[in-house]
Amino acid sequence: MFQKEEDQKLTHILYSCYFSKSREGEQFVPEHIFSYQISGTLQLNDGHQSHVFKEGDFRFCKRNNLVKFIKIPPENGEFRSISVRLDQQMLRDFSREYGYYDQVKKQGSEIIQELKPDPLYKSYMDSLLPYQFKQPENQKLLSLKLREAILILLQTNPELADTLFDFTEPGKIDLEAFMNKNFHFNVEMKRFAYLTGRSLATFKRDFEKLYQIPPGRWLQQRRLQEAYHLIKEKGRAVSDVYLEVGFEDLSHFSFAFKKKYGLSPSRI
Repeated sequence: MFQKEEDQKLTHILYSCYFSKSREGEQFVPEHIFSYQISGTLQLNDGHQSHVFKEGDFRFCKRNNLVKFIKIPPENGEFRSISVRLDQQMLRDFSREYGYYDQVKKQGSEIIQELKPDPLYKSYMDSLLPYQFKQPENQKLLSLKLREAILILLQTNPELADTLFDFTEPGKIDLEAFMNKNFHFNVEMKRFAYLTGRSLATFKRDFEKLYQIPPGRWLQQRRLQEAYHLIKEKGRAVSDVYLEVGFEDLSHFSFAFKKKYGLSPSRI
């Protein structure tokens, strides 16, 4: 059985099981992820579009992206999924062995990709079930299982080679455009810095030069402005809005909102 209400945070193979709806907010995806939805529904939003994955669906998520997610178990059942993390060092080793590093990269724009069902996917994920509570102790065995995942993805989706073997890091991009698009993702400041191609110190310096206030203060103000708009103009529920705009805690959101607007969000 899967453990209740927790993720087993293993190095390369992650099993998730939830008995109640879990809205975990935001997540930074540092490595490529290949996943299978065993049961329940997963809702993902990458800032560009929303995706819904149901029982039996397979997906691939690109590294270095921000994603919001909601895990919804079926009625009287469990939310269950398996994910395989494909890290950069392993992919570099694979690319040298199989000669993929010389390819010209022509990446698509999709951050989250639904994979068409294939018998190879199901048989591979089923083969991981014996490891659901423990990583393979034999590192050679683990390496073989991860290489198998890469080979299956390349056989079924050859175009993924452009994504899997692109080892470039985020370059310096327009800070204002990025922050206005991604302020609602509640991640550490160092993640924003990394994704805009800056060190944390450079990010803070460039930010204050652009906005004349520290990034933390700007984020709170921008999130409160968006929350006010959603509640007053769109009639959205406070219980949904505070997570959507990037707050972790309802009480903190309500306190900050009242301090800025003079009224609690429920009275707007």
